[in-house]
Amino acid sequence: MAVTESPLIIALDYPSLDAALCMADQLDPSRCRLKVGKELFTRSGPAVLEALHGRGFEVFLDLKFHDIPNTVASAVEAAAEQGVWMVNLHASGGRAMMEAAAARLAQQRLTTHLIAVTVLTSMQVSDLEDVGVFSAVSDQVTRLAQLAKQSGLHGVVCSAQEATQLASLCGDEFLKVTPGIRPAFAAANDQQRIMTPRDAMQAGSTHLVVGRPVTQAEHPMDALKAIEQELV
Repeated sequence: MAVTESPLIIALDYPSLDAALCMADQLDPSRCRLKVGKELFTRSGPAVLEALHGRGFEVFLDLKFHDIPNTVASAVEAAAEQGVWMVNLHASGGRAMMEAAAARLAQQRLTTHLIAVTVLTSMQVSDLEDVGVFSAVSDQVTRLAQLAKQSGLHGVVCSAQEATQLASLCGDEFLKVTPGIRPAFAAANDQQRIMTPRDAMQAGSTHLVVGRPVTQAEHPMDALKAIEQELV
């Protein structure tokens, strides 16, 4: 498996294994990691992880676990045993759930990165109010990120707008994985809190999740290279 220092994670948001692998075959595992989400994993199962690992890619399994502590700990362990580079859960599941998952990885000496989702990047203040959270988005992100760190997690998913504050509060080594990244040539689509690759890294993001700007490009590696140029 290729070990890459690139901050880029390309989201394989496809409904089938064949489509996902077709895109993977156009990318270089030394230049990016890949993200597998709920639809692709639900349709393809562990076979997609095996296929991507076989092609040399490190994989972020983006399933956002949220359940009782033992169930989440077991799910995280199962993901790590399949060799994924990173897996995530919802910080809103609480301290006991996060601590159980982190402890399970430590007990089994598994090195998979465990990160937490704070506030989904599609959400705004009105969405939080709908579920009974009467805080600014940034305040809720900060609260959940600090709880995740206290619970032993390696980092969080957050928007680039929150990365600077989280770097200050949680440290530079605390991973800040940022979706909603849109290079200059791409449209915003459904993400509300977006930023360019360079701005996100300068703000404190450690990893950038990019989907359609690469996967819908006529030449995906050319799009990837264009994003790399923005980071120089």
